[in-house]
Amino acid sequence: MRLSALTPALLALSAALSARAATPFDRAVQPLLGQVCVACHNDKLQSGGLNIKAFLNPASLQKDREGWERILAKLQSGEMPPKGIPKPPAAETAALIQYVNAEFDRADRAAKPDPGRIVTHRLNRSEYSNTIRDLLGVDFRANEEFPADDSGFGFDNIGQVLTVSPTLMQKYLQAAEQIASRAVGGDPLPKPGLFNPHDRIHRLNADAIQLNYHIDYDADYIVRADLTGHRKPDDKPVTLVISVDGKPVKTVDVPVQISKVNRQGGATQRSTQEIRLYLSEGDHTFQADFINDDAPAAMSKADLFNANKNIFPDAIEIAGPFASTEAHASRKPFLICDPATGRACAERILTALTPRAYRRPVTQAEVAELMQVYDKASGSEATPAQSLQFAITAMLVSPQFLFRIEHDPKPGTIARISDFELASRLSYFLWSSMPDDELTRLAGSNRLHIPAVLDEQVARMIADPKSLAFAENFAGQWLEIRGLDAAKPDRKKFPEWNAALRDAMRTETTMFFQAVLRDDRPISDFIDGKYTYLNELLAKHYGIEGVEGPEFRRIDLTQNPERSGVLTQASVLTVSSYPVRTSVVLRGKYVLENILGAPPPPPPPDVPQLNEDAVGVASSLRQQMEQHRADPVCASCHSRMDVLGFGLENYDAIGRWRTMDGKFPVDASGAFPNGKTFTTPAEMKALLLDNLPDFARCLTEKLLTYSLGRGIEPYDRLTVRDIVRQTEQHDYRFPAMIRAIVHSPAFLERRGA
Repeated sequence: MRLSALTPALLALSAALSARAATPFDRAVQPLLGQVCVACHNDKLQSGGLNIKAFLNPASLQKDREGWERILAKLQSGEMPPKGIPKPPAAETAALIQYVNAEFDRADRAAKPDPGRIVTHRLNRSEYSNTIRDLLGVDFRANEEFPADDSGFGFDNIGQVLTVSPTLMQKYLQAAEQIASRAVGGDPLPKPGLFNPHDRIHRLNADAIQLNYHIDYDADYIVRADLTGHRKPDDKPVTLVISVDGKPVKTVDVPVQISKVNRQGGATQRSTQEIRLYLSEGDHTFQADFINDDAPAAMSKADLFNANKNIFPDAIEIAGPFASTEAHASRKPFLICDPATGRACAERILTALTPRAYRRPVTQAEVAELMQVYDKASGSEATPAQSLQFAITAMLVSPQFLFRIEHDPKPGTIARISDFELASRLSYFLWSSMPDDELTRLAGSNRLHIPAVLDEQVARMIADPKSLAFAENFAGQWLEIRGLDAAKPDRKKFPEWNAALRDAMRTETTMFFQAVLRDDRPISDFIDGKYTYLNELLAKHYGIEGVEGPEFRRIDLTQNPERSGVLTQASVLTVSSYPVRTSVVLRGKYVLENILGAPPPPPPPDVPQLNEDAVGVASSLRQQMEQHRADPVCASCHSRMDVLGFGLENYDAIGRWRTMDGKFPVDASGAFPNGKTFTTPAEMKALLLDNLPDFARCLTEKLLTYSLGRGIEPYDRLTVRDIVRQTEQHDYRFPAMIRAIVHSPAFLERRGA
């Protein structure tokens, strides 16, 4: 037989053997990386600093996982292949992504489990304040007294950066002495004074004023309402109500003709009404208002505060502290007996208080150490109450109080943390404070770690008002709205900006976050939830009608397509802008970091600045950014950031809707790297929802970081993916993500050093 006759058969056999030899890696990777990507990422070109040759070897999946994850991110977002290069069949891209992710998942599940370990964690300022409040009933403002906490991985509760300096230790001692004195009340009161805060009075309307004021001591105080002006002598009297914390403490009819002739012959047009009452230490709201007063409704705005035509509450004054005329021994729950009765009572108090302060059972020896401090103070002529204060001071500067201490299992082993340690992890995660009695009781019975019990406690803690701390501390840092305190929009360009508007912005976002949490809403609401919480001031800022008064209330946004989700809330838009203008770079970077979990690299040095004076005058911001993006060095990152930032250009630097930027129409259109386009912010957010798994991963990583007080490590990848999967199975609901975190090995277990 001729050789030529065998050729077709040999070729067929060769092809069959080649196909049989091709591995799953070759079939999934070669069609895309080996035939498409290698054209630009090879030994000669190495575009973007990447040579694809190393990734054509299956071993690269283990040797350079970080490089593979960058490749996957580029392929999944549609950034690669870049514009101008023919796109490979979608099936090839999907096959590669599916194969590599499956290999990563298999490798992670085969790896030795590692829940990580958390270093000894100092209480940060928020945790310290809240713990003091729940332990001793004292409102201590650590943010004003202590140096700012360092941050790591985006949060200020990261154990490894919460160091203790000599200055901070001195502050702790000073604070402990002050807190113990305020808690027990064994020291003499300071000399009474008068607080006359005209600049802090908040006027609710022509008939009502309000003052928020912090009372430093449990004592008697005089609350005085100052009235100004008068009406005609025959007008009927008005009824004045003085309230404290929403409860009336004095109701009195006052005449409307209150002018008195002073020594110079002029009318003072002032009178006062006052009441002496006991107030506990802490923040209080004082209000003075006229009720059943119809006269202001018939007056012009100019006459409402004309002292010759109207009478109105003008100021609230506080005088004190004065020694209380009544016994208030039960004012602090921890005072289970009267400290003035002596040593036996002090020992009872410390025996009950110390386990709560140290957040675990304590030994008799630990209580005895504090009683030694008590005895030494008593021998120095301190009163029994003052001696107890010394003992509590010692307790508050103990490392057992200042630090969250967890005990390691044997080196190299993994073990479940104790239920008392779990109680602290839970409470500082969701409350930024110490465990309450129920968590402590369940920990004492060793039942807290039981899955059903854990779920019940998470639901209870979310519903508790103390979960406001979670919204303030986690959301405040994740969404960066803490930056509102440092925001300084240019007052010439934005004369509307003031402290009240800033606070309203923060309140909206905090209440929205709480609603997603407490109402069991999906995390997609953070991107496009069509509701929010507004008061009259912020509603006018948004151009939304029908909202009156200072109270915040839920507002449906289905008829306001320009607003939905956090990205169109003024708080987020303000912190992602410059003082004089918007910034597509800051806003685009914000979305990449906080929504998509794909932060861009730092900018190269010597980046030229935009011509601020020309924006909106000689050229639009988009025109200037397009010139900037023409530089190839800048284009690779700006192609990702700018499209997201331009999608929010309908909002000015303090979050107002606009259609013009100076004399140029706003162009909020854009195209994602995968080719999908949008023309409005609403359409852009709809495209972001297509990336919901990416957002779920981003939010999971941030929540896990915050809950553990440490950064995410490579060994946490499987934990993150499992949390995302469990959240997806529950329709991406936010509480489901929290439950998945709390049940994760990273939260329940610990590796020995």
